[in-house]
Amino acid sequence: MSRTIKIFDTTLRDGEQSPGCSMNLSEKIEVAKQLEAMKVDIIEAGFAIASPGDASAIEQIAKTVKDSTICSLARCAEKDIDAAWNAIKQANSSRIHVFLATSPLHMEYKLKMTPDQVLESIAHHVAYAKKYCSDIEFSAEDACRSDLDFLCKAFETAIKAGATTLNIPDTVGYMVPDEYAKTVRYIKEHTKGVENAILSCHCHNDLGMAVANSLAGVEAGIEQIECTINGIGERAGNASMEECAMALKVRKPYFNVECNLDTTQIYRASRMIQTITGVPVAPTKPIIGANAFAHESGIHQHGVLAHKETYEIMTPESVGITKNAIVLGKHSGRHAFEDRLKELGYNLDSEKLDKAFKKFKVLADKKKVIKDRDLEALVVAVPVTDFEERFVLENFVINSGNTITSTAVIRVKKGDEVIEKVAGSDGPINAAFRAINKMVDKEIILEDYNLKAMTEGEDAQGEAIVKLSIDGSEWITGRGVAVDIVEASIKAYLNGINKYYSEY
Repeated sequence: MSRTIKIFDTTLRDGEQSPGCSMNLSEKIEVAKQLEAMKVDIIEAGFAIASPGDASAIEQIAKTVKDSTICSLARCAEKDIDAAWNAIKQANSSRIHVFLATSPLHMEYKLKMTPDQVLESIAHHVAYAKKYCSDIEFSAEDACRSDLDFLCKAFETAIKAGATTLNIPDTVGYMVPDEYAKTVRYIKEHTKGVENAILSCHCHNDLGMAVANSLAGVEAGIEQIECTINGIGERAGNASMEECAMALKVRKPYFNVECNLDTTQIYRASRMIQTITGVPVAPTKPIIGANAFAHESGIHQHGVLAHKETYEIMTPESVGITKNAIVLGKHSGRHAFEDRLKELGYNLDSEKLDKAFKKFKVLADKKKVIKDRDLEALVVAVPVTDFEERFVLENFVINSGNTITSTAVIRVKKGDEVIEKVAGSDGPINAAFRAINKMVDKEIILEDYNLKAMTEGEDAQGEAIVKLSIDGSEWITGRGVAVDIVEASIKAYLNGINKYYSEY
C-alpha cells in the first residue's frame, strides 16, 4: 500500500518573512482559504509570539479554516508555546510546532548552550506543548549540519516527550539530494521510537536544490513536505509547493505515493500570492511560469500539434490554467458572469461578486473580446481591495511628450470631498504619483514599480505593482489593473496608500 505525503504549507509564516512579502490580515485570511480549497493538510499560519498582529491573524485563520490543521511556530520557550496555543486553540485541528537548533555552530554561537542543555530544553518544552495539544511537531533547526548521532538523540528526546512529527530542516540549503536522503535513512535506522512519528522535510533553496532534496527525502521515507506557494521564503526561498506536488503526481509510478492536494487550484494560488506580495515569478518558472506551457520552437510546435505528450508531460488544465475565450460582453448578465467564474474555480461571496461584476462591466465597455485571463486579472484584485478606500480615483489628465515636461492632473474623492492636484515631472507616471503625494499628508517613498501585460493583443490589460514605504512603514504593496497603463499605475499607487490607512 502506498504512503500518503502530507503537504505542510508555510507560505503564511516562512514565506511571509521574505523581504517585501508581508501581508495584512484580510490577505492572510484569503490565502488561508485558498490553501484550504487546495486541500493542504497543514497550514502554518504564523509565529504567534512575533507580534500581536501575527497572533491575531493566526487566531482569525483558526476560526475560519475548517478542513486543514492550523499550526503556529514556537521556540523552545514557554511564553512562545503559550502564545501559539492561544492563537490556534479554536481551530478544528491544531498543531504546535516547536523548534530548537542542534548543529554545533548554532548551539555554540547562537544558543550558547551545551548539547546536554539542548536535550533538556527539548524534553521540557515538547512536554510543555503536549499539555495543550496532542499534535506536536519538533524541528531540529540546522539539522543537516548537525552531528547525526546527536540529532538522533534529540529526536528520541522529542518522541519521548510527546512529539508526533519530526522535522529535518535543511535550514541553509546546504544539502545535495543523495546526501539528504542518506541523512533521512540514518535517522530512521538509529532513532528509537521513530516508527511512532511522521518524518518531515523543510528544505531551503540556497543552492537551488530545495525541491530535489524534498523529493529525495520522500524516496528515503519522508511523509510530510514543508513548502510554500511559488517557493517564496527567506533568502533564496523554500521548496516550491507546486513543483513538489506536480512531481509526485506526474511521476506517481516512480514515487509510488499519494498526495491529497487539489492541483487544479495551483495556478489560482500562485496568481494570488503574486498579486498580494507584488513578487512575480520568472517566465521559466516550472509549472506556473508564463512559458511553462509555451512552445516556440518549430520542432516542438509540430510535435505538440501531432500529439501533446511529445513535449507536454502534464496539461495546463491539471494545474488550473485555462486557455478558452469566453463569450461575454457588456450585455452579459450577472448570472452568466458568476457561472463562468465558478467554472474557473472562483467562488465569491455576494459582496465580492458584486464588486467583480461592476469591474467586469467597465472592462466590457473597453474590450470586444474578454478572455479567461482578463477575468482572472479582474477577480484576483477583489480580495486585495477588501477594505474601505479612503482615496477613490475620479479622473485624470496627462500631458506628456519627449520635448515637454510631463504634467498630471489627478482628481480623487475622499469621502464627500473632491480633491484635485497638479504636478510635473520627467515622465507621466512619476508626475501622477507626485500629484497624489500632494493630497496625502505623509512621506511616501516609491521603493519598487513593475508593469506588465496581463493578456495578449493591443487591448491587453496592464497590471501595475508598486511597493511603497509611507512614513517609514514596512513596504506596502499596491496593485492596479486597467487597459490604460497610466490608469493602472495610478490605481496601484492609490491602492497602496489605501492599504496603509487600513492598517495604521
